[in-house]
Formats: sequence, C-alpha cells, structure tokens
Amino acid sequence: MPEVRTSQYQNFLSQLEKAARILGLARNEYEAIKYPERELTVNFPVIMDNGEVRMFTGYRVQHCSSRGPCKGGIRFHPDVEMDEIRALSAWMTFKCAVVNIPYGGAKGGVTCDPSQLSETELRRLTRRYTAMILPLIGPDRDIPAPDVNTNGKVMGWIMDTYSMFMGYAVPGVVTGKPLEIGGSLGRLEATGRGVMFMVREQARNRGWDLAKTTVAIQGFGNVGSIAAKLISGLGARIVAVSDVAGGFHHPEGLDIEAMRRYAAEHKGLEGYTAPGMMRIGQEELLSLDVDFLVPAALENQITLALADRIRAKVVVEGANGPVSFEADQRLSARGVTVVPDILANAGGVVCSYFEWVQNLQSVMWDEDQVNRDLERIMLRAYEDVVAMSVEKKTTLREAAYCIALKRISAAKSIRGVFP
Repeated sequence: MPEVRTSQYQNFLSQLEKAARILGLARNEYEAIKYPERELTVNFPVIMDNGEVRMFTGYRVQHCSSRGPCKGGIRFHPDVEMDEIRALSAWMTFKCAVVNIPYGGAKGGVTCDPSQLSETELRRLTRRYTAMILPLIGPDRDIPAPDVNTNGKVMGWIMDTYSMFMGYAVPGVVTGKPLEIGGSLGRLEATGRGVMFMVREQARNRGWDLAKTTVAIQGFGNVGSIAAKLISGLGARIVAVSDVAGGFHHPEGLDIEAMRRYAAEHKGLEGYTAPGMMRIGQEELLSLDVDFLVPAALENQITLALADRIRAKVVVEGANGPVSFEADQRLSARGVTVVPDILANAGGVVCSYFEWVQNLQSVMWDEDQVNRDLERIMLRAYEDVVAMSVEKKTTLREAAYCIALKRISAAKSIRGVFP
C-alpha cells in the first residue's frame, strides 16, 4: 500500500516520523499509525427550498481506534475534501492521546457553503449526511462533534436522525449537543478555555505579568472569541482580532465584550467600528509585535513564507494545523515557542469526553466540576509535554507528538495485529 501523501497529511507524517526518531521506535512500532483505518466518501441528494435537487459530497475518516472509540468533529465548508479530513482525523488521534483520554481520532465534513443554505436546507443536508455515514458512527464506535460551521443545533439533528434509525434516544452518539438533549455544561467554552490555560501557564513559566502582555487572535468564532474573553479576563491586553471580515487592531486594547455582542447580533464583525481602532489584513495581524499570537481560524495560516515575519514570542495554536511543518521548523530555529494544537486546543475534546461519560451514565455534572476537571487534565498534559521537552531537548510540539505516539504505539502493541 503506497504512503498517503497530501499537503496537510504530509505535515502529520513528518511530525510522526520525527517523534518516532526521537523515541527510537522501530518502524514496526508505528507503521500502522501512518494510515487511517477507514475512509468513507458519500455523495447524496438534497431537495432545496425551490424544489431543485442538488448533490453534495461528504466524508468520514476514522484514523485509529486502538485506544477507544473514534472521536472527531464534523465541518461544513466549501473547501472540505478528503486530504483535509484525513489529516484532521490523525491530529485527533494524537490530541486524544496527549491529554490521555480513551479515544482515537476521526473527522467528517460536507463540501458546502452553509451561508448559502436556508435552515431547512441545512437540516435536510445534515440528516441525509448522517444517514449516509450511519454504518460508521455510534456511541461505542465513533462519536461526532461540532467543528467549523456546525454547532449544537446541527448535533441535535444528527442525534435525532441516529436515534430514529435505532428506535430509541441515543444522546451519546454525538457531543456538543444542547443541554436539553444531553449536552454538557461548559462544553461551548471548553476549547477557548483550554487555550487560555496554555497562555496562562506559558506566562507563569516565563515569569510574565499577564497584565503587561499583549495578545493577537486570528479567528473570532467560538474558539477565538471565547479565548479572547477569558484571556482578557486574566488582565492581558487583546490588541488585535480577526474574522472573515478582516482584522481589527487597537494598540491600547480592544473591547472584547463589545465585539462579542456585535458579532452575535450581526453574525460576524463586518461593519464593527470603535474609536482608535484600525483595520488590518490577516497577514498583518499574524506578524504583529505581540507576546502571544493565537491562530484560531483554519489550517496552514502560517507558512514558511510568513514564518520570518512572525514577531510574537509565543504562538498558541487554537486552530488545527495553523502552522505548516516547514514554518514550525523555522519558528523553532528563531526561538519562537509554539504550543501545539494537539495540546493547546484539546479542551474541546476533553469536555466532549465528559459529555459522553455523562450520557453513558445518565447523569449531569455541574459546571464547576466540568471546569475543574478540564483544568486538571489540561494542566497535567501541559506539564507532561514540558517535562518531555526538557528530557528530550525538543520543542513542545515534538514533545507532545512523542507522548502521544508512545501511548498509541503501546496500545497497538498490547492489542497485537489481527488475525
């Protein structure tokens, strides 16, 4: 079987190979981890509001189930394709392993522009896509969650569709659901909260006073906006944020609560104004002279061409794969610390794990317990990664991959090769 070689998956494979060399693993100990276990492509019709029938393409990839059921989000975006979904599923495997929760990685998506679909059309699309991937998903098999352009409402439709096929309610088939049908308190904020923990711990390790630090955040969706709110709540100055409308910069700090209210009312920041604020481009935001840069948008935002322009001292990856492999090497050579995605944005999957456990046990935890356990797991993982980095004299990304790869490889070794 030829090796899977795609742009984003190549980033994953390059990091995997590097971690294997650092750990001194034989090829047999990690060869199977290079390949997804299952890949499903589906093509399905949806009746539009005007009666037209349109065809859509969707995907679901399960990368590895050696440590438990597969787990991963579903995204609706015009750029969704198999290469991207394959890479994201692999990153999920490593993300779950680095925070040591009993999941493997999966990912799914539909190639579409949800902004051009009515709610009725989006619901039909979601239900039909769910029916098409039904053979792969289930609370003991593969548990989807929200991702780019999907949310609790979409998860509710998936849960209901799956339950209709089963003949009884199955809340544990998805996470990120509304509270009324088995969602978890604290889930919406969990990814942004995890990013905040990483910023806080990096400042603490460096002896920085957070009140004197500056932060730029690319992306103002669920992750970016909540991270901005929580980080500013620690006293840090958020000097720039961006969304699809572009960048917003104020050297003295932005009013994050006002921007969150505006974005909620207007479905984005287009048209937002404030005294002293300047409009900037995405690349300009990424190259601002700040203490912390949080790329929380999409993949491959910081490429090798941009790496030399990064002036942040610490990059905390709120998105999945926002820094290319080559750019990561360059940032490391320049002394820029990168807190990797498989650690920094793992708060979401940790809280999804909490939601799944609550569903399986038919209980509901209070928000204090969720946030307390989230912090405990995230800080333990951060400390493990820092310790591995010191032990192996590696970057935080290489250390995180080493920890994850060691755990995944051990699980595969214990289970053996079937038959």
